[in-house]
Amino acid sequence: MLTSVFLGALMVSSAALTLALTPTKKIADQQEKIDLELMIPSQFSEWKIDRSITPLQVDPETQNKLNRIYNQTLTRTYINLHGDRIMLSIAYGGDQGDNLAIHKPEVCYYSQGFEISKKSSNQLNTNFGNLPTKRLVASKGSRNEPITYWVTVGNRAVLPGIEQKIQQLRYGLSGSVPDGMLVRISSIDRDLNKAYKMQDFFIRELLSALQKKDRTRLIGVFKSA
Repeated sequence: MLTSVFLGALMVSSAALTLALTPTKKIADQQEKIDLELMIPSQFSEWKIDRSITPLQVDPETQNKLNRIYNQTLTRTYINLHGDRIMLSIAYGGDQGDNLAIHKPEVCYYSQGFEISKKSSNQLNTNFGNLPTKRLVASKGSRNEPITYWVTVGNRAVLPGIEQKIQQLRYGLSGSVPDGMLVRISSIDRDLNKAYKMQDFFIRELLSALQKKDRTRLIGVFKSA
């Protein structure tokens, strides 16, 4: 009898603890609503939208998943005065959880039949701090696409993986549910050094063109040295 009472009390207390530790306060509800179409300029510096080319389009099944997970997505191709093209893709979710993984290039491109190689982490120096990015190459037939991307969880840009999990945990322990963003920059090029140099240039130009509040949403707030 006493054992049954003890087990029952333990189950109740465990359920109560789980409920207490479950984040309920959404950061997205306390901030200005994002509109990616307005936030990201269609023209800046020497770049403007090239409507003749669109970034990688996912299959209908994956697109349906994305539509359920994300509040907004944005895909554009930009071209500069020299004819260089950069593809930009952004996915924003008001509830940043493990579902963000579906839009990571390692998953998204692989599901489209691409081979993924040359993965590495990088710290991109900008006028606003060092941005943690991940790089990889997606190839399929004659298409060779070097990719740079980063993940923002709440108010911090982090490397996907362990750092991302830790940032999610920090918010969870405070009872908050962070929003999140995945920003992907890519181009079609077999010269990786040239491609990444151009992508870095594009990212720096884009960040400089944004209003401070929009830039913060895109890359977070950098830690003080």
